Amino acid sequence: MGCYDCCIRCLGAVPYPSLVATLLCFTGMALFCGCGHEALANTEVLAETYFARNIQDYVVLSSFIKYFQYVIYGLASFFFLYCILLLAEGFYTTSAVKQTFGEFRSTRCGRCLSLTFIIVTYVLAVIWLAVFAFTAIPVFFFFNMAQTCHTINILAETTPSINQHGWICMDARQYGLLPWNAMPGKACGMTLASICKTKEFFITYDLYIAAFAGAGIALLALFMYVVATTYNYAVLRFLGRKGLRC
Repeated sequence: MGCYDCCIRCLGAVPYPSLVATLLCFTGMALFCGCGHEALANTEVLAETYFARNIQDYVVLSSFIKYFQYVIYGLASFFFLYCILLLAEGFYTTSAVKQTFGEFRSTRCGRCLSLTFIIVTYVLAVIWLAVFAFTAIPVFFFFNMAQTCHTINILAETTPSINQHGWICMDARQYGLLPWNAMPGKACGMTLASICKTKEFFITYDLYIAAFAGAGIALLALFMYVVATTYNYAVLRFLGRKGLRC
């Protein structure tokens, strides 16, 4: 067997869908965990500086941010290891299906393991779908805030009186970021417009968008894993019923 034939056999044993899904998963989790961690830290600073005067008003938000940052550390570690396992399982099933190794067999234990990965990955995809939807909340909040500031700036150019647009506010309590008894809990008029011009606002907004995109990429990777592992398991089960060596 020549070098060319060996390369073709090796390339044929590569589980390309699982490999692409692994790269997408790593990219998505890196964006979600890295950008999400920094965005949460900046959110705490914004809430403390502009939306709450008393520390008791944002203590719940501060505690949530602190704990969720630890959750992010755990998610990054878990998904890194789990994606490696799924990639290894992809190599195993692809090699078994294509008979890359002469005496390699797909055992009942191997098929059971593949089925376990399918179920676990499907459950993770459903859970991550909820995480993806939850990640859209801060993006929606900062988008509305940016649009409100844009409206205030337009009114400030067309109306001479500040009081005419001082009623335009952004209430963080309506989004569940602060309790209803938090004071002031909202920013109005030119105060809100000045917040939107700060560096912290733009950075936090961009970080949340990146984290939202990362969650979407990770969700796509999980669905690709589900499709790839289901296909490989179906082929292994078919070959097992036919009594073929695989």
